[in-house]
Amino acid sequence: MLRAPALAAALLIATAVPSMAAGGTFKGASGHKTSGSVTVTQRGGKMVIRLGSNFSLDGAPDPYVTLGNGSRPVKGGTAGILAKNKGSGTYSVRATAATKAAKQVVIWCRKYSVPLGVARLK
Repeated sequence: MLRAPALAAALLIATAVPSMAAGGTFKGASGHKTSGSVTVTQRGGKMVIRLGSNFSLDGAPDPYVTLGNGSRPVKGGTAGILAKNKGSGTYSVRATAATKAAKQVVIWCRKYSVPLGVARLK
């Protein structure tokens, strides 16, 4: 049986260590050039999306980083506006049943409702 300090330490370690990890490589969509790597980990109550240093998007209006399926964002999967078109970046969303079940990271153009790049997670 764990005493309170040991239990607290065990819980802290459990939330600090990612419990799920997946990665993929972007392919362009809707006529856009998108490339580079991405990883997704679950850390506590968040899904953390990390674009690799080799990430690149040729540019588009209103691009967002999302978790998705079928080249579309899942409910609650929008992590935020893409901060820059080249290089690494970190984004997060709440871990829900929908975001945990996502099979892709999608760079999504909110203005035109089209995918700009899709990375299938493995």
